[in-house]
Amino acid sequence: MGIKEILEFVKIEHTLFSLPFVLIGYILAHNQFVHDISSSKYGVDILWILIAAVGARGLAMALNRIIDRDIDAANPRTKNRHLVSGSMSMNTAWTLSLVFLGMLLFGAWQLNEVSFMMAWLPVLVFVIYPYTKRYTWLCHFWLGLCLGLAPAAAWVAVSADVYGWASITGMHEGFTEFYWYPEIFYISLGVAIWIASFDINYARMDVESDRQNGIHSFPSRFGEDVTTSTSILLTLLWFACFAISNPMDEVWFLFAAGIMSALNIGVVILRERLVDFQTVLFRVSMLTGWVLLAAIIMIDPYTTDGLLD
Repeated sequence: MGIKEILEFVKIEHTLFSLPFVLIGYILAHNQFVHDISSSKYGVDILWILIAAVGARGLAMALNRIIDRDIDAANPRTKNRHLVSGSMSMNTAWTLSLVFLGMLLFGAWQLNEVSFMMAWLPVLVFVIYPYTKRYTWLCHFWLGLCLGLAPAAAWVAVSADVYGWASITGMHEGFTEFYWYPEIFYISLGVAIWIASFDINYARMDVESDRQNGIHSFPSRFGEDVTTSTSILLTLLWFACFAISNPMDEVWFLFAAGIMSALNIGVVILRERLVDFQTVLFRVSMLTGWVLLAAIIMIDPYTTDGLLD
Protein backbone atom coordinates (compact mmCIF):
# COMPACT_ATOMS: atom_id res chain seq x y z
CA MET A 1 0.00 0.00 0.00
CA GLY A 2 1.65 3.17 -1.24
CA ILE A 3 1.29 6.81 -0.25
CA LYS A 4 -0.94 7.50 -3.26
CA GLU A 5 -3.41 4.79 -2.24
CA ILE A 6 -3.48 6.03 1.36
CA LEU A 7 -4.17 9.60 0.21
CA GLU A 8 -6.96 8.33 -2.04
CA PHE A 9 -8.38 6.25 0.81
CA VAL A 10 -8.73 9.25 3.12
CA LYS A 11 -9.65 11.62 0.24
CA ILE A 12 -6.91 14.06 1.09
CA GLU A 13 -8.47 16.71 -1.16
CA HIS A 14 -11.37 17.02 1.31
CA THR A 15 -8.88 18.41 3.82
CA LEU A 16 -9.18 21.63 1.79
CA PHE A 17 -12.61 22.12 3.41
CA SER A 18 -11.45 22.08 7.03
CA LEU A 19 -7.89 23.44 6.81
CA PRO A 20 -8.74 27.13 6.14
CA PHE A 21 -11.09 27.17 9.12
CA VAL A 22 -8.46 25.54 11.31
CA LEU A 23 -6.19 28.44 10.35
CA ILE A 24 -9.00 30.95 10.90
CA GLY A 25 -9.53 29.62 14.42
CA TYR A 26 -5.81 29.91 15.08
CA ILE A 27 -5.64 33.45 13.68
CA LEU A 28 -8.62 34.65 15.72
CA ALA A 29 -7.03 33.29 18.89
CA HIS A 30 -3.71 34.83 17.87
CA ASN A 31 -5.37 38.21 17.44
CA GLN A 32 -7.27 37.91 20.72
CA PHE A 33 -4.34 36.78 22.87
CA VAL A 34 -1.40 38.28 20.99
CA HIS A 35 -0.19 40.17 24.06
CA ASP A 36 -0.37 37.14 26.37
CA ILE A 37 1.81 34.56 24.61
CA SER A 38 5.21 34.93 22.97
CA SER A 39 5.38 34.81 19.18
CA SER A 40 7.67 31.76 19.36
CA LYS A 41 4.94 29.85 21.19
CA TYR A 42 2.49 30.66 18.41
CA GLY A 43 4.94 29.29 15.86
CA VAL A 44 5.14 26.01 17.76
CA ASP A 45 1.37 25.92 18.28
CA ILE A 46 0.56 26.09 14.57
CA LEU A 47 2.79 23.07 13.89
CA TRP A 48 1.03 20.88 16.47
CA ILE A 49 -2.40 22.21 15.47
CA LEU A 50 -1.77 21.15 11.87
CA ILE A 51 -0.52 17.71 12.93
CA ALA A 52 -3.60 17.21 15.10
CA ALA A 53 -5.89 18.50 12.32
CA VAL A 54 -4.44 16.15 9.71
CA GLY A 55 -4.75 13.27 12.17
CA ALA A 56 -8.35 14.17 12.94
CA ARG A 57 -9.27 14.45 9.26
CA GLY A 58 -7.60 11.15 8.39
CA LEU A 59 -9.21 9.38 11.36
CA ALA A 60 -12.67 10.68 10.43
CA MET A 61 -12.42 9.41 6.86
CA ALA A 62 -10.84 6.07 7.81
CA LEU A 63 -13.59 5.36 10.34
CA ASN A 64 -16.21 6.37 7.81
CA ARG A 65 -14.79 3.97 5.23
CA ILE A 66 -14.59 1.12 7.74
CA ILE A 67 -18.07 1.55 9.19
CA ASP A 68 -19.70 2.25 5.81
CA ARG A 69 -18.08 -0.54 3.80
CA ASP A 70 -21.38 -2.46 3.44
CA ILE A 71 -23.22 0.69 2.37
CA ASP A 72 -20.45 1.49 -0.11
CA ALA A 73 -20.71 -2.02 -1.57
CA ALA A 74 -24.43 -1.52 -2.29
CA ASN A 75 -23.93 1.84 -4.01
CA PRO A 76 -22.80 1.77 -7.68
CA ARG A 77 -20.91 5.06 -7.19
CA THR A 78 -18.81 3.72 -4.29
CA LYS A 79 -18.55 0.01 -5.02
CA ASN A 80 -14.93 0.36 -6.16
CA ARG A 81 -13.66 1.96 -2.96
CA HIS A 82 -10.64 0.32 -1.36
CA LEU A 83 -12.28 -1.82 1.31
CA VAL A 84 -15.11 -2.91 -0.97
CA SER A 85 -12.89 -3.85 -3.90
CA GLY A 86 -10.34 -5.54 -1.66
CA SER A 87 -7.46 -3.29 -2.72
CA MET A 88 -7.00 -2.49 0.98
CA SER A 89 -7.43 -4.93 3.85
CA MET A 90 -9.38 -4.20 7.01
CA ASN A 91 -6.17 -4.66 9.01
CA THR A 92 -4.50 -1.91 6.98
CA ALA A 93 -7.52 0.37 7.41
CA TRP A 94 -7.53 -0.12 11.18
CA THR A 95 -3.76 0.44 11.30
CA LEU A 96 -4.17 3.73 9.44
CA SER A 97 -6.94 4.70 11.87
CA LEU A 98 -4.59 4.13 14.80
CA VAL A 99 -1.83 6.14 13.11
CA PHE A 100 -4.19 9.07 12.53
CA LEU A 101 -5.53 8.79 16.07
CA GLY A 102 -1.93 8.89 17.30
CA MET A 103 -1.29 12.06 15.31
CA LEU A 104 -4.39 13.70 16.79
CA LEU A 105 -3.52 12.73 20.35
CA PHE A 106 0.18 13.54 20.07
CA GLY A 107 -0.50 16.95 18.52
CA ALA A 108 -3.08 17.75 21.20
CA TRP A 109 -0.73 16.56 23.95
CA GLN A 110 2.02 18.84 22.69
CA LEU A 111 -0.34 21.82 22.76
CA ASN A 112 -1.70 21.82 26.31
CA GLU A 113 -3.69 19.81 28.85
CA VAL A 114 -7.06 21.17 27.72
CA SER A 115 -6.50 20.20 24.09
CA PHE A 116 -5.34 16.71 25.07
CA MET A 117 -8.17 16.10 27.55
CA MET A 118 -10.77 17.27 25.02
CA ALA A 119 -9.46 15.09 22.18
CA TRP A 120 -12.15 12.51 22.97
CA LEU A 121 -14.85 14.85 21.65
CA PRO A 122 -13.95 14.86 17.93
CA VAL A 123 -13.23 11.13 18.08
CA LEU A 124 -16.70 10.45 19.48
CA VAL A 125 -18.32 12.71 16.89
CA PHE A 126 -16.43 10.93 14.09
CA VAL A 127 -17.48 7.48 15.31
CA ILE A 128 -21.15 8.47 15.52
CA TYR A 129 -21.40 10.16 12.13
CA PRO A 130 -21.42 7.06 9.84
CA TYR A 131 -24.32 5.59 11.84
CA THR A 132 -26.51 8.69 11.58
CA LYS A 133 -27.34 8.09 7.91
CA ARG A 134 -28.83 4.76 8.91
CA TYR A 135 -31.47 6.48 11.03
CA THR A 136 -32.06 10.11 10.05
CA TRP A 137 -31.69 12.70 7.29
CA LEU A 138 -30.15 14.94 9.95
CA CYS A 139 -26.89 13.11 9.18
CA HIS A 140 -25.85 16.11 7.06
CA PHE A 141 -26.00 18.36 10.10
CA TRP A 142 -23.96 15.90 12.15
CA LEU A 143 -21.31 16.05 9.42
CA GLY A 144 -21.49 19.82 9.81
CA LEU A 145 -20.75 19.38 13.50
CA CYS A 146 -17.66 17.32 12.60
CA LEU A 147 -16.15 20.18 10.60
CA GLY A 148 -17.55 22.89 12.83
CA LEU A 149 -15.23 21.61 15.55
CA ALA A 150 -12.18 22.54 13.44
CA PRO A 151 -12.00 26.31 14.07
CA ALA A 152 -13.16 25.86 17.67
CA ALA A 153 -10.44 23.29 18.38
CA ALA A 154 -7.71 25.48 16.88
CA TRP A 155 -8.95 28.45 18.91
CA VAL A 156 -8.96 26.42 22.13
CA ALA A 157 -5.44 25.14 21.37
CA VAL A 158 -4.17 28.72 21.65
CA SER A 159 -6.55 30.23 24.20
CA ALA A 160 -6.01 27.39 26.69
CA ASP A 161 -2.35 28.43 26.88
CA VAL A 162 -3.61 31.63 28.48
CA TYR A 163 -6.73 30.66 30.43
CA GLY A 164 -6.63 26.87 30.67
CA TRP A 165 -10.05 25.34 31.19
CA ALA A 166 -11.53 28.82 31.58
CA SER A 167 -11.10 29.22 27.82
CA ILE A 168 -14.04 26.80 27.53
CA THR A 169 -15.97 27.23 30.78
CA GLY A 170 -15.53 30.99 31.08
CA MET A 171 -14.88 30.72 34.82
CA HIS A 172 -11.75 32.71 35.68
CA GLU A 173 -10.79 34.25 39.02
CA GLY A 174 -14.38 34.40 40.22
CA PHE A 175 -15.71 35.94 37.03
CA THR A 176 -17.54 34.42 34.06
CA GLU A 177 -16.51 35.56 30.60
CA PHE A 178 -17.00 33.40 27.54
CA TYR A 179 -13.95 34.30 25.50
CA TRP A 180 -15.20 32.22 22.57
CA TYR A 181 -18.34 34.32 22.12
CA PRO A 182 -19.28 35.74 19.68
CA GLU A 183 -16.43 35.36 17.16
CA ILE A 184 -15.44 31.71 17.31
CA PHE A 185 -18.95 30.57 18.26
CA TYR A 186 -20.52 32.02 15.12
CA ILE A 187 -17.58 31.04 12.93
CA SER A 188 -17.95 27.41 14.08
CA LEU A 189 -21.74 27.50 13.72
CA GLY A 190 -21.36 29.00 10.25
CA VAL A 191 -18.95 26.22 9.24
CA ALA A 192 -21.37 23.57 10.50
CA ILE A 193 -24.27 25.04 8.49
CA TRP A 194 -22.06 25.57 5.43
CA ILE A 195 -20.99 21.93 5.37
CA ALA A 196 -24.58 20.74 5.92
CA SER A 197 -25.67 22.82 2.94
CA PHE A 198 -22.89 21.40 0.79
CA ASP A 199 -23.58 17.83 1.88
CA ILE A 200 -27.31 17.81 1.14
CA ASN A 201 -26.43 18.83 -2.42
CA TYR A 202 -23.60 16.29 -2.59
CA ALA A 203 -26.10 13.60 -1.58
CA ARG A 204 -28.12 14.22 -4.77
CA MET A 205 -25.75 11.77 -6.49
CA ASP A 206 -27.01 8.85 -4.42
CA VAL A 207 -30.76 9.45 -4.17
CA GLU A 208 -31.87 6.27 -5.95
CA SER A 209 -29.30 4.09 -4.21
CA ASP A 210 -30.19 5.57 -0.81
CA ARG A 211 -33.89 4.89 -1.34
CA GLN A 212 -33.26 1.32 -2.47
CA ASN A 213 -30.94 0.53 0.43
CA GLY A 214 -32.76 2.33 3.23
CA ILE A 215 -30.12 5.03 3.68
CA HIS A 216 -31.41 8.33 5.00
CA SER A 217 -30.50 11.57 3.27
CA PHE A 218 -32.22 14.90 2.82
CA PRO A 219 -32.68 14.62 -0.98
CA SER A 220 -34.02 11.05 -0.81
CA ARG A 221 -36.49 12.08 1.90
CA PHE A 222 -37.71 15.45 0.62
CA GLY A 223 -36.90 15.54 -3.10
CA GLU A 224 -35.14 17.94 -5.44
CA ASP A 225 -37.17 21.13 -4.96
CA VAL A 226 -37.08 21.08 -1.16
CA THR A 227 -33.36 20.26 -1.25
CA THR A 228 -32.72 23.29 -3.42
CA SER A 229 -34.76 25.71 -1.31
CA THR A 230 -33.30 24.34 1.93
CA SER A 231 -29.72 24.61 0.72
CA ILE A 232 -30.34 28.24 -0.27
CA LEU A 233 -31.81 28.96 3.16
CA LEU A 234 -28.84 27.28 4.85
CA THR A 235 -26.44 29.33 2.74
CA LEU A 236 -28.14 32.51 3.89
CA LEU A 237 -27.88 31.25 7.47
CA TRP A 238 -24.15 30.55 7.28
CA PHE A 239 -23.62 33.96 5.72
CA ALA A 240 -25.54 35.47 8.66
CA CYS A 241 -23.33 33.57 11.12
CA PHE A 242 -20.15 34.84 9.49
CA ALA A 243 -21.62 38.35 9.33
CA ILE A 244 -22.44 38.28 13.05
CA SER A 245 -18.98 36.99 13.92
CA ASN A 246 -17.33 39.55 11.61
CA PRO A 247 -13.79 39.34 13.01
CA MET A 248 -12.36 42.75 13.80
CA ASP A 249 -15.55 44.41 12.42
CA GLU A 250 -14.06 44.82 8.94
CA VAL A 251 -15.96 45.15 5.69
CA TRP A 252 -13.53 42.86 3.84
CA PHE A 253 -14.71 39.78 5.71
CA LEU A 254 -18.37 40.68 5.12
CA PHE A 255 -17.65 41.25 1.45
CA ALA A 256 -15.87 37.90 1.10
CA ALA A 257 -18.66 36.02 2.89
CA GLY A 258 -21.28 37.76 0.76
CA ILE A 259 -19.53 36.95 -2.52
CA MET A 260 -19.03 33.29 -1.62
CA SER A 261 -22.61 32.83 -0.38
CA ALA A 262 -23.89 34.33 -3.65
CA LEU A 263 -21.65 31.97 -5.67
CA ASN A 264 -22.83 28.94 -3.69
CA ILE A 265 -26.48 29.89 -4.21
CA GLY A 266 -25.85 30.53 -7.90
CA VAL A 267 -24.36 27.06 -8.40
CA VAL A 268 -27.36 25.41 -6.76
CA ILE A 269 -29.89 27.43 -8.75
CA LEU A 270 -28.10 26.78 -12.05
CA ARG A 271 -27.32 23.13 -11.34
CA GLU A 272 -29.35 21.76 -14.27
CA ARG A 273 -27.46 24.00 -16.70
CA LEU A 274 -24.04 22.91 -15.50
CA VAL A 275 -22.20 20.13 -17.31
CA ASP A 276 -20.82 18.75 -14.03
CA PHE A 277 -22.79 20.19 -11.12
CA GLN A 278 -21.01 18.14 -8.44
CA THR A 279 -17.51 19.20 -9.54
CA VAL A 280 -18.48 22.88 -9.68
CA LEU A 281 -20.24 22.57 -6.31
CA PHE A 282 -17.15 20.95 -4.77
CA ARG A 283 -14.78 23.61 -6.08
CA VAL A 284 -16.92 26.61 -5.12
CA SER A 285 -17.63 25.16 -1.67
CA MET A 286 -13.97 24.35 -1.09
CA LEU A 287 -12.96 27.84 -2.24
CA THR A 288 -15.29 29.44 0.34
CA GLY A 289 -13.05 28.77 3.33
CA TRP A 290 -9.91 29.94 1.55
CA VAL A 291 -11.51 33.21 0.47
CA LEU A 292 -12.62 33.88 4.05
CA LEU A 293 -9.13 33.03 5.29
CA ALA A 294 -7.61 35.44 2.78
CA ALA A 295 -9.99 38.17 3.97
CA ILE A 296 -8.95 37.67 7.58
CA ILE A 297 -5.25 37.71 6.66
CA MET A 298 -5.80 41.01 4.87
CA ILE A 299 -7.35 42.68 7.91
CA ASP A 300 -5.31 41.17 10.76
CA PRO A 301 -2.05 43.09 11.29
CA TYR A 302 -0.63 40.28 13.47
CA THR A 303 -1.44 37.35 11.20
CA THR A 304 1.67 37.22 9.03
CA ASP A 305 4.05 37.47 11.98
CA GLY A 306 2.12 34.85 13.92
CA LEU A 307 2.11 32.36 11.09
CA LEU A 308 5.77 32.77 10.20
CA ASP A 309 7.43 33.06 13.61
